[in-house]
Amino acid sequence: MNDINSLIERLALDTAIKEDDIPEIDLYMDQVIQLFDAKYGSTIRNDEDKVLTKTMINNYAKGKLFVPIKNKKYSKQHIMLINLIYHLKGSLSINDVKETLSPLKEKMSSRDFTLNDFYDNFISLQQNNKLVFKEEIQVLDKETKKLEGEEELQKLLLISSLANMSNLYRRAAELLVDELIPKEKEKK
Repeated sequence: MNDINSLIERLALDTAIKEDDIPEIDLYMDQVIQLFDAKYGSTIRNDEDKVLTKTMINNYAKGKLFVPIKNKKYSKQHIMLINLIYHLKGSLSINDVKETLSPLKEKMSSRDFTLNDFYDNFISLQQNNKLVFKEEIQVLDKETKKLEGEEELQKLLLISSLANMSNLYRRAAELLVDELIPKEKEKK
């Protein structure tokens, strides 16, 4: 159990960009990258990996994943959307991310809608997911320990189980994305 607690600790599950972490003033791209590095830097796997790059942000803009920026500055709403993209792209294709965010972008074009309530709910769900994950991984760890013998085989079993769960969650998310796609697009 000590190994699993160490793993949970290394996952840095408490990292998140909450609404209060985002400045009220618009930020330049370098400042946005610094914010993401400060919050998620501990979650990257290798020193060569980057949390967020200028190229990524430019590709999101070119792909119309978020609303156009003004004067090369990113508003609080942009940063919230970039954070949503950051979390979605780990499991979904960039096209699926675009489809997922499409209804949200449409609502944002209305003067009556702000992203704040949606984002706060996203962060709240994220916190709940972390609690569920901790419980689930501890149960899985116990189950793999039933296999007596080498620790390597127990780890392999745990890795296989986690990969399987990841695939199930990703597939469920993909099916929900498919439900978002208007029927006219499906016929083309």
